[in-house]
This record gives sequence, structure tokens and C-alpha cells, in this order.
Amino acid sequence: MKSAVTIRHIFVSSGHNFFGRHGQPAGSFPTADLRHVACRAGWGLEGDRFYGYRPDYNGQVTFFEWEVCQAARTEFELPALSPDVFRRNVVVEGAHLNGLIGARFSLGGVDFEGMGEAKPCHWMNSVVAPGAEEWLRGRGGLRAKILTDGVLRCGPAELCAHGLLALG
Repeated sequence: MKSAVTIRHIFVSSGHNFFGRHGQPAGSFPTADLRHVACRAGWGLEGDRFYGYRPDYNGQVTFFEWEVCQAARTEFELPALSPDVFRRNVVVEGAHLNGLIGARFSLGGVDFEGMGEAKPCHWMNSVVAPGAEEWLRGRGGLRAKILTDGVLRCGPAELCAHGLLALG
């Protein structure tokens, strides 16, 4: 099944602000909002904090729905909420990401395998608003493995899921 989507943002960060920091203050590593990024099979996104993190890691790249960011702006009355606060790599518009859990798919010519939900953590209550962690459950994004080398670019892209999945 094919669907036209838009890659709205591609974020990478050289360090962890929340991952592995339970009981400690948040880190202060900024995110870079890129127009394109190199994806390396089995490694991750070049320049990102999880690049080469460990063999066969399930979160080599994370995806987030633009529509969820928009809904969070409304829900928490934060019209200027930036999608980078969610600390997901690729923000897409027009794709239902939960439908890609357990599936192989290609986006913009790069192949991925959806491994599971990118579950929100308690930090979301600080960086978005109180209650954000619970509100984001079931819509926290998608963790995926990168199966082929390639370059993702912001803009219109084709999403091709292998199998019968509802994409949008």
C-alpha cells in the first residue's frame, strides 16, 4: 500500500537530554532541524545521539506524527509548541504510525522496520505540560530500525508499507 506523506522536520541531537537521566536534571543538548539526513542500515541517522548506539537497536530512528504535535498545541493551549520537544527524529504528516508497528516500510526510498511505539516518558510533563505523558500514550511515535542506506529529505515523500496496513 502506498501513500503520499510529507516529511515536515528531521531532527538530530548529539547528546541525550532525557534518555538514561532518570533522577537527574535534563540535559541541554540542542536539536538540529535538518533538510536531509543520511540513514545508515543498522546504525541510525548520521549525527544523532543513537547513531551506532548498540547492534540491532530497536530505536535507530524515531518517527512522530505532525498531527499529534498540532493536537498537543490545542490540548495544552501551547500554540507555539515546537515539535522538537518530543525528541523524535522524523516528523511526518499524513501517516498513521501505529499501523507500521511490526511492519516493513519504505519512506522516501529508505527501508525501515517498525519496532514499536516510541513511548512517552515522565519528561514530557516538564517539556510540554503537566499531563502530557499520559495524553501522549498511544501516540508517542514509532521506533524503527533502518534496513537500507539512503537519504531522507524534508518535503513530499512516498510511504510504501509492505502488507495490508491503514496508513492514513
